[in-house]
Amino acid sequence: MAQKSIKGRAIADMLAENPGKSNDWDEIDERIYLVSPDKWTMYFDGAVNLSGSGTGAVLISPECQHYPVAAKLVFPCTNNISEYEACIIGLQLAIDMKVRKLQVYGDSALIIRQTDGEWQTRDVKLIPYHEYLEDLVKEFDEISFDYLPRSQNQFADALATLSSMLQVTDGLSVDPLQIDVLKKPAYCLMIEEEPDCQP
Repeated sequence: MAQKSIKGRAIADMLAENPGKSNDWDEIDERIYLVSPDKWTMYFDGAVNLSGSGTGAVLISPECQHYPVAAKLVFPCTNNISEYEACIIGLQLAIDMKVRKLQVYGDSALIIRQTDGEWQTRDVKLIPYHEYLEDLVKEFDEISFDYLPRSQNQFADALATLSSMLQVTDGLSVDPLQIDVLKKPAYCLMIEEEPDCQP
C-alpha cells in the first residue's frame, strides 16, 4: 500500500472517530472570496520612520500583472495619514486604469474599519482623508476593503519603506520596477559550459 494511502486512511479514521461538534464551523472566522475574472486586487501601506514618510501600493490585474506605485511624503504626517495617502494613491491609479471592480487589502485596521463604516473617523486630521476616500470609492462599480496582517502585505510595505527612506529631489521619477527571481547565485550564471566530447 502506498505511503499516501496509509496517511490518508489514518486521517480519515481519526476524523471518523472524532467528528467534533456540529457547530465547529461557527468558530471559524475566515472569509472565502470568490474572485471574478475581471476583479482587480490592491494592497497598500504607509510608513513613517526617522528617514521620513512614504506610501506604497500595488495594483494587480486579473492576469496577475503588478502595477506598483510609491510616493515620498515631504510634509509632516502621522502613520495613519501615511496609510490614508497610500490607499488614496492606489485607488487613484485604479481609477486612472479604468478598473471597475476592486478588492482592497491593507494592514491598517483603522482605515479598513472606518471605510467599512464600523468605526467613526474622529481625528480632525483624518476626516478630510476619509471624506476624499469615500468620494473615490464611488468611482467603482464594486469595491471591498479587508484587513490583512502586515506579514502578508510585504510588497506594499517594502514600497512604503523604500519611498520613506529615499532622499529624492523634485520631479524624480523611477521607471517601473522589475523584480526577477534568481534560482542560482549570480556567479553561476557566468560559468559557460565547454563541450569536451567525452561521454
